[in-house]
Amino acid sequence: MFQNKTIMSIFPTNLWAHDLAPEVSGPLNGQLKARIDELLTPRPAIGPGESWQTRNDMQDDPAFADFIKLVEAAVAGVIEFLEVEPLPMEVTGCWANVNPPGSPHSLHNHPNNYLSGVYFLQTQPGAGSITFYDPRDRIYMMQPPVKRSTQNNSSSIHVEAKLGRLIVFPAWLKHAVAPNDSSEERISVSFNMMFSDFTKAVSKPLWTGLS
Repeated sequence: MFQNKTIMSIFPTNLWAHDLAPEVSGPLNGQLKARIDELLTPRPAIGPGESWQTRNDMQDDPAFADFIKLVEAAVAGVIEFLEVEPLPMEVTGCWANVNPPGSPHSLHNHPNNYLSGVYFLQTQPGAGSITFYDPRDRIYMMQPPVKRSTQNNSSSIHVEAKLGRLIVFPAWLKHAVAPNDSSEERISVSFNMMFSDFTKAVSKPLWTGLS
């Protein structure tokens, strides 16, 4: 009946997961955790379901220097994949999240940035996963029963909060992290990336004049 059938995946939303080798993640995790513990000890009082966060300028902390190099390398690969001009970029914010048992990370995105990401430096069975939500609002209007959940029929995608995993994603993409159902703290580091000279390099009109 059909001479040809072609499936075209248009307007894809990409995530980039980077799993560090144990010989890299081990020392890095120890270094980051020691600094995070130093900043948050003693732990300030919080309510049920709440979490601790450090300052949001940890990109300037010497203890995070090796981590920032990894972030910059990962983002450079993302920019190359997207075939975007390799304009200068910088980390505009970096902070640690400490989720005690029972604590989630609620739905949010990261305004005024191009890319965002998260790195998991302490996780264990039951610590949860990070969930990304379909940015197309209309998808939630019609959700028929499915034979099997796939990325083509789901309105949310769960990505394992794997130890030593660095995930980069569009800053506008809404996401949340499930409650920590383990008996230990879940620790992650989040970051944002933006073009260093946005107003001069990016925000100008994309057309040059009359045709």
